[in-house]
Amino acid sequence: MTTQQCNNNRRDFLKYLAASPLCNALAGLEFAHASTEAGQRITSPDQAIDIFDLKATASEVLPPAHYGYMATGVNADKTLRANREAFENYYLRSTRLVNVRQIDTRVNIFGEEWPTPIVIAPVGSQKAFHSDGELATARAAQKLNHLQILSTVSSTPIEQVAEARGAPVWFQLYTLGGWPGVRKMLRRAEAAGCPAVALTVDLPTSSAPARHTLQRAIRLDSRDCAVCHEGSGVAARQKPMFEGIAADERDRRGMALTWDFLEQLRQETQMKVLVKGIVTAEDAERCVEYGVDGIIVSNHGGRADDSGRGAIDSLAEVAPAVNGRATLLMDSGIRRGTDILKALALGADAIMIGRPYLWGLGSFGQAGVERALQILRDEFKIAMEFAGTRSIREIGPDSIGMV
Repeated sequence: MTTQQCNNNRRDFLKYLAASPLCNALAGLEFAHASTEAGQRITSPDQAIDIFDLKATASEVLPPAHYGYMATGVNADKTLRANREAFENYYLRSTRLVNVRQIDTRVNIFGEEWPTPIVIAPVGSQKAFHSDGELATARAAQKLNHLQILSTVSSTPIEQVAEARGAPVWFQLYTLGGWPGVRKMLRRAEAAGCPAVALTVDLPTSSAPARHTLQRAIRLDSRDCAVCHEGSGVAARQKPMFEGIAADERDRRGMALTWDFLEQLRQETQMKVLVKGIVTAEDAERCVEYGVDGIIVSNHGGRADDSGRGAIDSLAEVAPAVNGRATLLMDSGIRRGTDILKALALGADAIMIGRPYLWGLGSFGQAGVERALQILRDEFKIAMEFAGTRSIREIGPDSIGMV
C-alpha cells in the first residue's frame, strides 16, 4: 500500500470515528471533565459519584420554581459563584510518610461528640423539595448521626423533627412576631430539648426582590402556583413554628436586629446562643465581647447581600479575631471533602452544608440525603489521609496554602 493510500485510509477512518456515537460520547465525557461540577442525572442515589450528580438530578425532577428557590442567589448570583470560586484560592499541602490507616474524624461541639464535623444547616420549607421534608432529613441525620439545625420557617413542627431525629436538634431563629413571638418560639425549642439557638443576622431586610434566578425560574414553571401559594393552599398556611403567635405579629416584619437584641436574647434563654451570618473580624470580636457561645461564618449561601465575597475568605478574616474564644462554624459554598478540610485548616471547628443535602432530598428523599452526607464524609476522610492529618486536631494552618 502506498503512502498516499495510507493517508487516505486514515482520513476516512477519522471521518468515520468523528461521526460515530462513540466519539460523541467521549466528547461529552471530556466536556464533563472540563466542568467538574456539572454532574449527571442518575436514577438511584448509589449512582452518585459526587454531590453534583445529585444536583443535576434535582434540577430535572423538581418543579422549576422550587428548584429555583433552592438555587437562587441575588442579582447576578455573584456572591453565590464567589462562594465556590474562593475555595480555589487555597490548596492542600500533602504530607508524605505518615501512617494514615486510622483516621479519626470526630469533633466535640459544646461537650457533645460527633463522628464528623459536617452539620446539617437550617433550610426552610423542605416539603417544597420532597413530601417528607424535614422528616426525611432528620431520619438521615439519625442514621448517620449528624447534628441538625432546624429553621424557624420549617415546614414540619420541631417536635416531630426531634422525634424523627431521635434526639434534640438545634433551632435557628428569625425574629418574626416581635418579642412575644420570639419568646414563644424559644420556649417551644427549649421544651423540645434544643441545646442551642442560632440567631440569623444576615437578613436585616428581605432579599426576595433581588433573587432574580428564582424570579426567572418561576416564569419557566407552567403550573398554577396560586393553587398552593394562595388562599387555603398548602404553601399559604402558616409555618408550624408560628402556631400560637397572633396573626398581626406573624405578618409584621422581623424585629430590627441590633446588639441590644443579642444581649436580651442571651438573657431570655438557657440555650447556647450562636450568631449566624458573621463575615467580618470586627463583628466577630464584638460577638465574643457580648458573650456568645458560637459564631457561624455565613453569607446565607449567597442569597442575602451581594457582597461578591466568598465565605471561606470571610472565615480567614474571622477566625483570628475569634481565636478560640467561641465555637466557630462556617457555611456557604462547601461542596467537596477538600472544602471541609480547608475550612477546618482556616480555623472552623465544624462546617455546615445546605444545598448539598437538599439536592439529595429533592432527588431521592431520605436516601438522597444519606448519600449526600456519605459522599462528603468519604471525600473528607480521603482528604485527611492525603494531608497526613490523622485527626481533626492535626488539621491546621500548615495543612493548606494560598495560590
